[in-house]
Amino acid sequence: MDSNGHERAEEAAPPPPRAPGIAGLSTPYKVVAALAAVVVALAACLHLGLVFLHVAPSNTLSKQHAETVDGWIYPEFEQNWKLFAPNPLQQNIAVEARAEVRTAAGELVTTGWLDLSAQDAAEIRHNLLPSHTQQNELRRAWDFFTGSHDEDNAPTGERGELSEEYLRRIAVGRLAPEHPGGRLLRVQLRSATTAVPAPAWSTETTDTATYYRELPWWKV
Repeated sequence: MDSNGHERAEEAAPPPPRAPGIAGLSTPYKVVAALAAVVVALAACLHLGLVFLHVAPSNTLSKQHAETVDGWIYPEFEQNWKLFAPNPLQQNIAVEARAEVRTAAGELVTTGWLDLSAQDAAEIRHNLLPSHTQQNELRRAWDFFTGSHDEDNAPTGERGELSEEYLRRIAVGRLAPEHPGGRLLRVQLRSATTAVPAPAWSTETTDTATYYRELPWWKV
């Protein structure tokens, strides 16, 4: 009782603190979290296993499951050893794209060339942690295309059509935001190749003119 003779209300005890992390979840949520962790772990193991079969020397297992491995790896996860190439590239290759757009007013417009490589370079410059997409997506997509096509831009194997689809998706993803309200009908890509000039102390003469490789129009 208090000094006035009134009964003092019993103070409610504070709730016990919840355990941190998954241990603090209710049982149903613990089950969901555990299942999600198992799925992520299995997916990571599957990915690492397929990448290993892709980069490992040819063997019975990789030959037997070649179609499955290639279907998972190409084109997004392709691996290569160009970092150790004995002959580093001596050219700057820029990939450019343009589109045929139907505007909101119904007008058919062909846009100017947009330098996609310059966009990536601007995102990478002064960026301490540039993304894999900014560094490699466009470059590897172009390498994928040129490696599966001849000089007339005709596919030389089964991967040719896949490389075209991949390159077209990248171009559409870059060009569409440039034309809000319009509808992309076709896209076209080209490369602009310029040789790296010789150093000032060298007597070597280098042709630094820009040469273009223009691809056909692709429907979106």
